[in-house]
Amino acid sequence: TAPSAVKPAVGAYFRPGDTFKDCADCPEMVVIPAGSFRMGDLNGGGADDEKPVHRVTIPRPFAVGKYEVTQAEWRAVMGSNPSHFKGDRNPVEQVSWDDAQDFVRRLGTKTGKQYRLLTEAEWEYAARAGTATKYFWGNSFDSSRANDGSRTVPVGRYAPNSFGLHDMHGNVWELVEDCWHDSYRGAPSGGDAWTTGGNCRVRVLRGGSWSGTPGGLRSANRGRNPSVNRDDSDGFRVARTL
Repeated sequence: TAPSAVKPAVGAYFRPGDTFKDCADCPEMVVIPAGSFRMGDLNGGGADDEKPVHRVTIPRPFAVGKYEVTQAEWRAVMGSNPSHFKGDRNPVEQVSWDDAQDFVRRLGTKTGKQYRLLTEAEWEYAARAGTATKYFWGNSFDSSRANDGSRTVPVGRYAPNSFGLHDMHGNVWELVEDCWHDSYRGAPSGGDAWTTGGNCRVRVLRGGSWSGTPGGLRSANRGRNPSVNRDDSDGFRVARTL
């Protein structure tokens, strides 16, 4: 058989900042370093569900989708395109948390790798990319840096954060693994998903969307939706254990 056009990174060869794909039509991944950060409302004015601020340690590097999962990537795995705002490079939307779980399972089967959704803590760590401001670029919203317009736009149109991730603010809300909790009291500190207690029929969304307000696009802001709900402002990106 012909060699693959894409050479996936393996094992000990992963370094923070590396990018790779596990197949030609798989999401492009970025390796995120291990580290520690303060999670929650660091700047004041956030909702009660963003408190208390607490320190989280991400114990080992992991990989995150450079972009939100696109409609072309969804179609390559699922054979369909449920999105309202059509475009191969636009993020897939009109997908529920349950649908996203089906996607990562099938992607894992296709590649033989451990794909999953990000945990909420991983998401905020990746979005902040070492910053403690409302957005990765500072405390004032800048519409030239994130999509809060009238519809989705192709992924990667806006500049990335210092981890190399695009659209962590805006475009579509991003589904993460965790069950909904009304606050961070008792939240895990090791970067893992919080799937005990709370309401697991409702799952967390992060990052805001094209239909949101600037305040909704802050790194600390949290959203939620029942795990079966589909909306044209909701999508996701994938993570991969290394």
